[in-house]
Amino acid sequence: MPDDKTDPREADGDQATSADSAKAEAQKADTNDSDRLGADLNALLQENAEMRDRLLRTMADMENLRRRTEREKADTARYAISNFARDVLTVGDNLKRTIQHVPPEAAAQDPALKNFLDGVEITERELLNVLERHGVTQIEPLGQRFDPNTQQAMYEVQNADVPEGTVVDVMQAGYMIGDRCLRPALVAVAKGGAKQAAQAQDDGGAQPRAANDDFPPGD
Repeated sequence: MPDDKTDPREADGDQATSADSAKAEAQKADTNDSDRLGADLNALLQENAEMRDRLLRTMADMENLRRRTEREKADTARYAISNFARDVLTVGDNLKRTIQHVPPEAAAQDPALKNFLDGVEITERELLNVLERHGVTQIEPLGQRFDPNTQQAMYEVQNADVPEGTVVDVMQAGYMIGDRCLRPALVAVAKGGAKQAAQAQDDGGAQPRAANDDFPPGD
């Protein structure tokens, strides 16, 4: 008759094998969980870095926009009167012509004419003072080297006594508004004198040309 009794040592061996298998499975599960958590952590760290980079870029863009907006606002306030100022300068030119067309001896002989002339001169000075308070200043090019950015050469004068390219006469005053040319000065430029080294370096000996009087749209 077969013996149904099991050897206790065999039973203990089976239990030990089962325990080892369970332990291995648990360790494998722990390893899988650890790998999954590590992958999730790396993904979160990468996502966090990308979000931080986007945030920094957005903040930089917003700061640049703020600065640009402030600069445009300041420019608008500074140059908004450009067209109006040009028209007012025409009035100033007419006052200047009136003063220049009255002979000094005639004003000296006629008190009424002298009083009229004094009134025109006062009006002209006040007009220029008002413009200056709003950032419009007169260009003083006489005796200076010709500057094509703020002056327009009307003709050249043979003059060996001054360096070539020197402004020797001003037919119409020029004006700046802020750091921009509102209206170029109309000038006569000397030729025949010594070459100006600085001019040769700056413009390569280019002939005098009209000043750049461009303003952004809306001025």
